Amino acid sequence: MLFCFAQKYIFQKIFTMTITCIALDDEPLGLEIIDTFCAMVEGVELHKTFTNPDEAAQHLRKNPVDLLFLDIQMPNINGIDFYRSLPNQDVMLIFTTAYSQYAVEGFNLNAIDYLLKPFSLERFKQAIQKAQDYHKYIQQGDARTAESHIFVRAEYSLVKILLQDIICIEGFDDYVKIHLRDRKPLLTRLNLKAISQKLPQQSFVRIHRSFIVPIQKIDSVRNKVVHISGMEIPIGANYETDFFRVFEQ
Repeated sequence: MLFCFAQKYIFQKIFTMTITCIALDDEPLGLEIIDTFCAMVEGVELHKTFTNPDEAAQHLRKNPVDLLFLDIQMPNINGIDFYRSLPNQDVMLIFTTAYSQYAVEGFNLNAIDYLLKPFSLERFKQAIQKAQDYHKYIQQGDARTAESHIFVRAEYSLVKILLQDIICIEGFDDYVKIHLRDRKPLLTRLNLKAISQKLPQQSFVRIHRSFIVPIQKIDSVRNKVVHISGMEIPIGANYETDFFRVFEQ
């Protein structure tokens, strides 16, 4: 009984953990907005703001935080170069900038989100929610049970995908297309092997060199073709044995 209580307490601590952050921007007004918005949103604690990149870098070395709000176009250093110079790049990153042309580079740096100035409180809340979800996901680590979602990088931000919404995952040379229920497919720069490692193995099966499907979503199998939500996907010869073994268990 005591063990169960302790376990429940630990998970509650994980789920209610506050994200700590700092902000770097050469414009004081931009920092004031972030300070004001952070005070209005639960679960985020702004430790300090900086207009000087060297001071921000020094603070991060001595006082690690979970999240960094980072402007891109600054007088002495580009925000992207600043982030690349950090010895510890585990800190989550949200770009805050007036320049949309940097979105692709921000995406390639695995930024959580990209806030285009001027941004509203509602848009800020959305970015914080993404950071909180991802932080919770990472904190749970290998202790995750009954996975309900995964995170992928798509559309220049981190996207949460409910496993129950996945119809199938289609692989191409350097990206995958995730077919989803009631919404357009998502494209993400992963290969099938990489995304399969994010999925619970008991719930998904690879049936072809180009396809992974959720087992519970399969409607029928006829003539070595899987029928799922109106799609017909052939079972590859190299995957046939493992696929049918799933249904023998």
